[in-house]
Amino acid sequence: MPFNLLKKYNDLLELTGLSPAQRKDSLMGVFNRDIVNNPSFQYKGKPIQPTPKDGEIPMSTLFTHLTTEVVDKKTRKREFDIHRSIRLHWVKHHVDENKKDNMLIFSVKETEGNRTYIYDEDEKYVIVLEPLRKINEYY
Repeated sequence: MPFNLLKKYNDLLELTGLSPAQRKDSLMGVFNRDIVNNPSFQYKGKPIQPTPKDGEIPMSTLFTHLTTEVVDKKTRKREFDIHRSIRLHWVKHHVDENKKDNMLIFSVKETEGNRTYIYDEDEKYVIVLEPLRKINEYY
């Protein structure tokens, strides 16, 4: 499990041989290193905060969003997504703007509000950020 902490962009995390508990521990190690314990987790000078949800710990909500996908839109039920999870450590790499070539960055006004897309054309990988309305941060 600790070997996933050694992975760099564009390596993929190794999760397939792990039990669900080991997988979560491994992913939490990466998540805590790159996001929770990272005081400079920001994009273009704006801090990134998890989307707040009633009754939930915000970082738990963000971890769930980054490692699962919605399988039932009506109930908003989520299940583990291997494709998101094996790329968890890519979030920091892209938010820190370490990749300069073949990146497409743009903002769009959508029904939910303005969204900024950070798209890695080589890896076909996207991060979506929304600016908070009342303060100078993203979620």
